Amino acid sequence: MRWKAASANIKEVAFGLTHFLWYNQQLLLPEASTMKNSSCGYLPSRRDFLRAGALTPLGVSLSEILAQEAAAATAQKKNCILLWMLGGPSHIDMYDLKPYAPPEIRGDFNPIQTQLAGVELGELMPNLAKCNDKFSLIRSMHSYTSSHGMGDHHLLSGRRYSKDFMPPSFGAVLTWQQARENGGVPPFVQVGDMKSTNFGRQGQAGALGHNYDPFMVDRDPNSSSFQVEAFSTPDSIGMRRLTDRGSLLRSVDQFHSSGDRQLRFAKTHDAFTEQAFDLLTSQRAKKAFDIEQEPKRIRDAYGRNRVGQGLLLARRLIESGVRFVTVKGYVRYGWDHHPEVFPRLRTEVPPYDQGYAALLRDLDDRGLLENTLVITAGEFGRTPRLNTDARGPGRDHWSRAFSLTIGGGGVKTGMVIGATDKHAAEIVDRPVSVEDYAATVYHALGMAPRKVYHMLDGRPTESLPTGKVIPELIG
Repeated sequence: MRWKAASANIKEVAFGLTHFLWYNQQLLLPEASTMKNSSCGYLPSRRDFLRAGALTPLGVSLSEILAQEAAAATAQKKNCILLWMLGGPSHIDMYDLKPYAPPEIRGDFNPIQTQLAGVELGELMPNLAKCNDKFSLIRSMHSYTSSHGMGDHHLLSGRRYSKDFMPPSFGAVLTWQQARENGGVPPFVQVGDMKSTNFGRQGQAGALGHNYDPFMVDRDPNSSSFQVEAFSTPDSIGMRRLTDRGSLLRSVDQFHSSGDRQLRFAKTHDAFTEQAFDLLTSQRAKKAFDIEQEPKRIRDAYGRNRVGQGLLLARRLIESGVRFVTVKGYVRYGWDHHPEVFPRLRTEVPPYDQGYAALLRDLDDRGLLENTLVITAGEFGRTPRLNTDARGPGRDHWSRAFSLTIGGGGVKTGMVIGATDKHAAEIVDRPVSVEDYAATVYHALGMAPRKVYHMLDGRPTESLPTGKVIPELIG
């Protein structure tokens, strides 16, 4: 079986290289006129094929591609839950407190000791202080931007947004590389709608095309009336009628896209419609989204709020076979606390602390933590110095130093990486770029960073062109 898989990969690479060499023969192979006809058009000579190792679209060698494919095939399947703290959580009030700084910097909260000697967290996180051996804390993150939209895309993909490039998120790339067919459940789910003004919806498939977008759950899983509309088909509609509806839907879609049949987005839309219908008829998916099946004590442990129940739903989905779940990570204000930073943190941090700690314990108890990467992050941190907003002091955007957490999925836990100065303003030890963090996510999930995809306009690009794995987190 291993030989057959390896053989299939080699054939796929060879086929792609053959066509690439043909379409680029004038640029790359002046002597391409020596290529002979074959059943697939043209076949490069042995000399041409050997040269191709250094002539792939982005300079990736054939041996590199094959090594990445082999590593991905042999790696144990890993999943991911990402709690997205939209707005940018205050690192100085949560993860990197400075109790000896002046009052206008240190703020209202005190640090508390965690179960790891010498490691402190903010006083609003007593539950995480008791289980911080289950995650690692990076205190020296930095980003190129303090813009919400650009920062969202950057942290959720490891790549920079531009007007002609919307980066595919981690979940979309994982779906494309590993989980196109996922046994009756969606490979990628987003719990809670999120969007950034002027920059579109973050955390989507972007340049990969809508076929790899997440399955959206835009209702609050804490609501007593929570249900996923896709699975709320009345019992009076039998499977035969449902199938007829699916056939009709496909016919209509084919009619509307027939004029654009050569365009990639039309083909992508057809595939997306097919997958959506398969999901609608899946009892496995329907059960996974039915959070009412959870015992009351488990629901209470996570917290009866949008964050806690969103994380519980994420655990249910991962347990059912979903590979990547993004959860909207706030209950009321978000994390963009320009005014009233302290009262707003008192609202947002306790549900985060309870839900996140419950998720880590629950995954561990069920034997899922080793195979489930858990990340909590926002797009940047907050200014160390408080502002003087009339509504109450707050903190503004700060991308030069901030924190995030990462655990499970086989990464080392209980680690604290990097340090900031006495005001949590500048990094003084072990800076970690967003690209390095992204490379670590790729590594943990068995994704190939150098694997090339073609954007909707046909341009080739690597999944993650830059970034180095954080060695302290990889055993």
